[in-house]
Amino acid sequence: MGILNVTPDSFSDGGEVTDRDAAVKKGLRLIEQGADILDIGGESTRPGSDPVPLEEELRRVVPVVEQLANQTDVPISVDTTKAEVARQSLAAGAAIINDISGLTFDPEMIPLAAETGAGVICMHIQGTPQTMQDNPTYDDVVVDLKNWFQERLQELLSAGIEPGRIVLDPGIGFGKTAEHNLQILSHIREFQDLGYPVLIGHSRKRFLSKLLGRDVEERLAGTVGVSIALASQAVEIIRLHDVEANRDAISAWKAVTSRVT
Repeated sequence: MGILNVTPDSFSDGGEVTDRDAAVKKGLRLIEQGADILDIGGESTRPGSDPVPLEEELRRVVPVVEQLANQTDVPISVDTTKAEVARQSLAAGAAIINDISGLTFDPEMIPLAAETGAGVICMHIQGTPQTMQDNPTYDDVVVDLKNWFQERLQELLSAGIEPGRIVLDPGIGFGKTAEHNLQILSHIREFQDLGYPVLIGHSRKRFLSKLLGRDVEERLAGTVGVSIALASQAVEIIRLHDVEANRDAISAWKAVTSRVT
């Protein structure tokens, strides 16, 4: 999954693309680099970020979705917690709702997903983007998240969302310490045991700085290393800024490991 942020303030690539034409060009470039899904977002959810008004998020996202949907068959995901943004993006050609709140922030999101038959990425967050890193606490982060997912899945399925349309995202960096993130990343099969594909978004994130002492612009190698660790655990989807480098690394890793006896 290639990340396409149409924002001025995302933690890593904020301001890189702020108009439709530049965003469409970048989206097509991500596809050329090997993205199987494009994830388009118009609201930064970095720690401490402020919410974006509905009309502004619509202005940023919907024209980009529409243009890309007209130019590629690659599935488009809309990264939003607002049902109206999801609704208009789906009408413009998106196929997936990627909601960092696990479809909890907007009461209209679950009915919309059920009504439209959209794919759903249900992500875990502790708190909100404004509060999530204040003091994230768990009894056991893997067990607590599995329990949370089981509750969310019951609600999604009861609302009529088909099981085959659901993906689970443990939410790396969303109300987690570096240690919590490492616990999650090393126990992927615990989440796969719930019977749904897993998505991990670790690209360039802050825990890599804690782990490696690198600034955001120096986190590519750390991101690639985690991607290989995730590939070794058969993670179904990884969400990335640097699609080409990660895809090449995983392909090379597979080429070697497939010959190991």
